[in-house]
Amino acid sequence: MAWNVSFFLNSILLGVGLAMDAFSVSLANGLHEPRMRRRRMCAVAGVYGAFQALMPMSGWALVRTIAEQFRAFQRCIPWIGFALLVWIGGKMLLEAVRGEAEEEMPALSAGILFVQGVATSIDALSVGFAIADYGPAAALASSLIIAAVTFCICMAGLALGRRFGTVLSRRSGLLGGVILIGIGVEILLRAIL
Repeated sequence: MAWNVSFFLNSILLGVGLAMDAFSVSLANGLHEPRMRRRRMCAVAGVYGAFQALMPMSGWALVRTIAEQFRAFQRCIPWIGFALLVWIGGKMLLEAVRGEAEEEMPALSAGILFVQGVATSIDALSVGFAIADYGPAAALASSLIIAAVTFCICMAGLALGRRFGTVLSRRSGLLGGVILIGIGVEILLRAIL
C-alpha cells in the first residue's frame, strides 16, 4: 500500500461517510443536553472517534484471520445498529412524552454513550474488507484518520444540537428520539435495499 494522496483522500472520505450516523447522534445529544460544556463535547466526540477507529481495525483483523466467518456475521450488522438506535431513541421519546424532558435532563450517561458509539460505528466493521490489503501501519493510519474526521464532524453535530437545543428545549427529547430512530431505520433500509 502506497502512502500517497489517494490513500489519505480515501481515508478521509471513508471517515466522512462513516461519521454521518455519529453526526446525527451527536446532533441529537446536543439537542438533549443543550448546556453541554466544551470539555464534555470533546469527550463525547472522542468516544465516537475511538469507536470509528476501533471498528475498521477490528474488521481488518477479522478479515485477515477469519474472513469466512465474518462474512456470515456481516449480515447482522445493520440489524444490531437498528436495534440499538431504536432502543435509545425510543427511550428518549418515552421520557419526552412522560414529561421528563421538560425537567432538567440528566447528562448523557457513560452506558448510553457506549451503546451509541457501538451502534453508530458497527457498520465500520465492514471497512475492514476495504482496507484488508493494507499492511498493519497503513490500516492503523487509515483508522486514525477516520477517527479524526469523525471527531471533527461530531463536534460540529454537538455544537449545532446545543445551539438549537437551547431554542427547542421543550421538544428536544422528542426530536432527538425521532432522529435516533430515523438513523436506525435508515441503516436497516440501506442494508436491505
